[in-house]
Parts: sequence; C-alpha cells; structure tokens
Amino acid sequence: MLLAARSAVALYRLLDTLPALSGDDRITRLFTLMPGSDFGVDVLSVIEEVGGRLVPWSEACSRSYDLVLAASPKGDLHLLRGRHVLLPHGAGYNKSIPGESSDSASGLDPAFLLRDGDDAAPIALHAVAHPDQVARIAAVDRRAADRAKVVGDPTLERVLASRPLRERYRAALGTGARRLVVLVSTWGPESLLRQHPDLPARLAARLPQDEYQLALVVHPNEHSLLGTYELTERLAPALDAGMVLASPHEEWASILIAADALVTDHGSAALYYCAAEDRPAVSVYQDGIELIPGSPMHALLRRIPRLGSVESLEEDLRAYRPGTGREAAQAAFAHQGRALSLLRAELYALLGLTPPALASPPRVLPPPGPADRAPAAFDVDADVDGKSLHVARRPVGIGSPGHHLAVEYGAASEALVRSAGLLYRRPLPTSNTRSGLRWTSDGWIQHVLSAYPGCRSAAAILPSGLVLFRTRGHAEAYAVQVEPRSEGGRVTRLDPAAAASAVHAWFLRRSPADPVAPSRLSCVIGNRAFALVLRPATNAEAAELF
Repeated sequence: MLLAARSAVALYRLLDTLPALSGDDRITRLFTLMPGSDFGVDVLSVIEEVGGRLVPWSEACSRSYDLVLAASPKGDLHLLRGRHVLLPHGAGYNKSIPGESSDSASGLDPAFLLRDGDDAAPIALHAVAHPDQVARIAAVDRRAADRAKVVGDPTLERVLASRPLRERYRAALGTGARRLVVLVSTWGPESLLRQHPDLPARLAARLPQDEYQLALVVHPNEHSLLGTYELTERLAPALDAGMVLASPHEEWASILIAADALVTDHGSAALYYCAAEDRPAVSVYQDGIELIPGSPMHALLRRIPRLGSVESLEEDLRAYRPGTGREAAQAAFAHQGRALSLLRAELYALLGLTPPALASPPRVLPPPGPADRAPAAFDVDADVDGKSLHVARRPVGIGSPGHHLAVEYGAASEALVRSAGLLYRRPLPTSNTRSGLRWTSDGWIQHVLSAYPGCRSAAAILPSGLVLFRTRGHAEAYAVQVEPRSEGGRVTRLDPAAAASAVHAWFLRRSPADPVAPSRLSCVIGNRAFALVLRPATNAEAAELF
C-alpha cells in the first residue's frame, strides 16, 4: 500500500486513517512525496519523524500497488499504478481557491476527479464525510459520484475519542483556571493572519494574564510556506506575551479540545471544535470570494457572532447561542464514532482480504506542549477599595502602562529590572551538589531594595507558595499567605506573583504610620476573589533558603 502526499496537511490526514489497517502484517505501508505543490516542503521531515519508509517519486511511478491512498486528487496522482482511494481532506468542500480549483470547490476540480485515457489510474473509492458531499461530487459529474461512499471523518474520530483528555491537555498547557481562547487561521489571502496580522498581539495586550490564555492554530500550508522561524518572528509580540503556537500535526486538535472559546476565519478547523464540544465561537471573516455559499462553514459563520473589536471579545462570546456550532458541524460530519470501522470495511473489500478479528480504535491525541515563552514583566492595573484589591496583569510592552510595573528578577532584562516598582523572584532549582551559595528570602529582598533604589517593593516567592514581602518605609518583613479557592469540588490557586502586586498596591495607598498586620485582604482577579492573610514574617520564614 502506498500513501501518496503532496503536502503536509494531506499527509496528516492519511496518518489519521492508518488505524483502519493497523495490526495486519499482510499490509506494508510505504510513503511517497508527489511533486508539484508549493506546500510539500515538510512532507519528507514528517515521514522521517513518524519512521515511515519513503519511496522516491520516480521509483513509485515505476511500481504497482494494491492500494494508493491520497487525501487530495491534485497533481500527478494518476501516474501511480494501482487502485486509488481518495480520503477526506478537511471538513467538507467549503472553499474555492481562485486560480487553483478552476472555479470549483477546492478538491472537486473535474480535471482531477475525472480521469480518462489508457494511462489514467482509476479512482476505486472516493471516501467522504457526509452525504451532502456526494451531492457536491455529483454536481461535478455523475460518474465521479458513483465512486463516492460516505464513511465519516477519521480525523474527527480522533477528536471525539480524545474529549475525556480535556483536563490533561489543559494541565499540559498550564491553563489552570484561566479561559483558553484559541485563534484559528486557515491559509491564503483571506485568512485571519493575512487579514488581521496584529490580532494575536492586540488580544494578548487586552486579555489579563491571570484570566486568559491565548493559543493560535495556523494551517499547515502556512507553516510550510513560511517556515517556523519566519512564522514565529511575525508573531513575536504575542508569543513573547505567552501565546501558545500549536504545531500543525495533532497538537492543533488537542488544543481545540482544551479551548473555552474560539476566534475563527473561514477555515474548516472550526467545525472540528464545534463537533467536539458546544462552546462559544466568534468569526473575524469578512465577506470574501473563497467561502462557498451553502457550505458547512458558510452556515457556521452566518450563525455565530462576529468579533467587533478586541475590546468587545467577552461581549461577543456571550452572544453565542448554545447549539449553534454543533448544528453547523452536523452538516459536515456523518457517522460520528463509526468512521474508522466503515473505512476499514471499504478498504478490506478493495483488497479482497478478511479483516483481522481485532480492530484498532481511534488513537487519542497526545498532550500539547506549553508556550515556548513566558512573560516576566507585567504592566499591572490595580484598584484598591479598602481591603478589596482588584488586579489585572498584562505583559509589558504591548499595551498601555499600568498602575505599576512588576518584574520577575532573574527572568527579565536589566532595563526592566531597573524600571520596576515591584521586583519578585521565584525559587531557583535546588542544586544537586553539597556546596553552593544561596540567598535567604529576606537577605535577597534587602539586597535588591538596596541595589535598585527605584524599586518600591520586593517579594520572595517561597517553594511553599508563601510570599515574603518588604516595602520601603516599613521596617518589618511581612508574610503573605494566599488561600486557595474552592469551586464546585475543585481548588483554584492564585499565582503568588499576582498576590504580591495586590499587596504592593495596597501598601502604596497607606501611610507608613498606619497599622498593617495582621490583615485579611481580598485579591480580586476577574470574577474570582482570593483571600490573602498578611502578617509579620517569622524569623524562620525570613531565613528560609530559596
């Protein structure tokens, strides 16, 4: 069996179908790269990554195969000898690419679906995900529709099988109690990143760090066209602010499962999100020429709210009507939960073999990786109302200055450290050697307050989560205990650095002569209030190594 791919995204689709034939030593799986695509640059590295055996194109064309599997009819696929199987490529036929698909839906160009002549290899099976797609094929040519069978979508099977892993994915991303907002950008001139290239950075500047996490899913074609380095350079402001950039294979889908909200263009990835869970989605797609009227994505974009501005994101997400996304996804995916078994039956019928007794289930998606970069300096908005302290931290440099600048010592530049109103440090990794030099918590605090006269307060975050705190004008060191918050059987914890900013703001509103501790304060992050206990630090806490 030969798996023929002309782009990385096509290869990813083929890989999702392989469990239909797993566990059978009668079948040998070989790979080849079909030439001619602008997006084929990553195919060879992906084949190597999965450990596949590569057949050079010239050799592949000289041999015969029992089955040739492809996820796109384009290119010189007809040169490969054997019965051809076309597998689903994306969630339906939603786009028409000018100059690429001859005024038809992408993937339905008659020049590729209808093969005539003695040297044209036949399409034995055109597997599609929904009956409406058979009708779309029939509109191109009845002969092509005769080869079509509705089997469902194997990629969706992986998404559905992986839904119970949502909390694991969120833990891997470091999401915590934050709301994960995922942006989805397809490829081409009408995509989110081409039409709104600054949207990731603008959202990163708008959404408070302790309330929201941002992630971006970019179509594999854009990864192939630009390369990882160029893509990350273009996205540097948002990535520096902690945005997660999903890898184009598998990780995009696990991040969609982890998401709380979606911002999408007209790319079909949004339909997988809507099919998996009924969570809010908004659109940034403006009326263009690529989206096909009546397609599943057209139906989805007509039903979900449009994003008015980055300032209105929360309001626009609240305008989403539950059930809207799932209704649109039903028009793209049939036989949900049965795709692999239906495809398995069709493939073994073509091979003339009896399937093995044991069938492999859909493979769950691996956990995504956390953000490559984490912000270490924040513009902090703080509002002190008695003992209620409202705090919103945003990464420095991409938005407006806040009430104060809070900087993590040892993780940010010297220029930011010298500008900080609050310096804090997290515990260093413990050394495996018996010798070494380490600060006590209060020793470090007094050192930085002396070394940086422009700094008003300093905080040492101890391994236990306790915060040792000093501010100028007060002779004592204080301990700040952050109490966890119970929510419906789960426990939510506040980043101690946010608590340090809250206490810093509280001290700035007080006279050195005012009594301070012990005090019970409330640090409000979004709609959550966390109790803080402020008291004089003990000698043991001040002397703790960290």
